[in-house]
Amino acid sequence: MKKSVLFELRGTLSRKISTVIMLIGFVGIIVFWQLITTLTQIPPSILPSPMMVITSLPELHFENALVRNSIYSIRLNLLGYLEAVAISIPIGFMIGLFPVFRAMMDKYVQAMRFIPLAATTGLFIIWFGIYDNMKVQFLACSIVVYLLPVVVQRIDEVEKVYEQTAFTLGASKRQMIFTVYLPAVLSRIIDDIRVLVAISWTYITIAEALNMTGGIGALAYKCARQSRTDKVFAVLAIIILIGFVQDKLFKILDKKIFPFKYQ
Repeated sequence: MKKSVLFELRGTLSRKISTVIMLIGFVGIIVFWQLITTLTQIPPSILPSPMMVITSLPELHFENALVRNSIYSIRLNLLGYLEAVAISIPIGFMIGLFPVFRAMMDKYVQAMRFIPLAATTGLFIIWFGIYDNMKVQFLACSIVVYLLPVVVQRIDEVEKVYEQTAFTLGASKRQMIFTVYLPAVLSRIIDDIRVLVAISWTYITIAEALNMTGGIGALAYKCARQSRTDKVFAVLAIIILIGFVQDKLFKILDKKIFPFKYQ
């Protein structure tokens, strides 16, 4: 393999080569991390070694219910996402397709992105209590403020030629919505939802920290208060792993539902 291929602008590598380079990078990070903890005077309570993080996993599993807390957080994630998608798509289509709703709501929808959501947790406690329903509603709202403007944007990105073709063939407004806009927008929105999955984990940890009754985010807070940074790093690694699996599942789902994107 030529070296120029590795540094080609916007170039592509084979899956085998990409996997090898990815593994080299992972090993490099672990070795660098280990060297820092070995050669410096940083105490383990501030930066634990990779081995300390790995050896903390059994304790997290047997004493801190790691699996149960992970399942709890995944359930919150799925419930919040389903609610957010159910709200964002129909409202987004109303704003994106009909001028009266765009004039009425678009500016306010765009402005919602600037709300500091972490500062609204008190309101959600007042409205929905302190337990799971509050966490789901907070997570759903946190996703809606980002997803709703994206739905409107994706509608604007649908090329006029498809609308004109459907109109020429005598399609009604209803038919144009379901045969032109809906497939085109949903095939792009699934990529946006996949990206927002990563952001949603931030808000899950905020919601779980409000009452500490369960969840992997609450577990990370508890471990940090106990100065068990090895456990905190282990929990963060688990969250990354869960996010990686979710991302792969979204890609598989995308290929199954919208195969034309990959033809």
